[in-house]
Amino acid sequence: MSVEAAVAALAHRPADAPFAAFVTPNLEHIFLKRESAEFSACNETCWISTNDSRVLRAAGRLAGLELEFAPGAYVVRDLFQSVIQPDTSISIIGGTPELVAKLTDQFGLTSVTQHIPPMGFIRNPAAVAEAVEFVATHPAQFVFVAMGPPQSEVFCQRVIADGRATGVGLCIGSSLSVLTHDLAPAPNWMEQSGLVWLYRLTKEPRRLWRRYLVRGMVGAVLCARDIVTIRLGLARAGMDA
Repeated sequence: MSVEAAVAALAHRPADAPFAAFVTPNLEHIFLKRESAEFSACNETCWISTNDSRVLRAAGRLAGLELEFAPGAYVVRDLFQSVIQPDTSISIIGGTPELVAKLTDQFGLTSVTQHIPPMGFIRNPAAVAEAVEFVATHPAQFVFVAMGPPQSEVFCQRVIADGRATGVGLCIGSSLSVLTHDLAPAPNWMEQSGLVWLYRLTKEPRRLWRRYLVRGMVGAVLCARDIVTIRLGLARAGMDA
């Protein structure tokens, strides 16, 4: 799905429809899907899944599968620019009060709520229950889950399992911080060449080294294995090898 198609689908989904997830897979997701059944379930049953990686797009072509490039940051940008109105109901899970203040000022928002779980909350049942309760009792058309994988996807799966919430949970990592200019985007040449991961790693090596140098690299190896399996005719493009 392209950025335009994803934004259009999000815009037309009824705000009171049962809670569903929007995810943006990259190489790290390939690793995480094999590590967590709950993470994998969210990726398999989500309402919309868009490709967040130019590397995955190239890999898909090698396997005979055409993937549009529609990263979360692009979808979030276009949502705020063309879909979200000042009175659109929004919830933000994670982030900081300063982030919400900047978004509110930047887009004139009047219907925003925020819940900030503790660090590593997904391993804390009480903290997860509190966050799920917040989403269920603060109905919003768009629920921006501003944390990285696997927490965002697993959390959305918990909200879905609870069954009370409505709206769309967007697993968008740091996309809101890019929108408010708190996080600078990668230079255009790095963006176009699929080196955004390297740019981010140089900016936050202590926080991101495991994501890119362990999970991402293992994901790349698994991706290469799947390409070979598909090329040998042992699996079809678009299916897990």
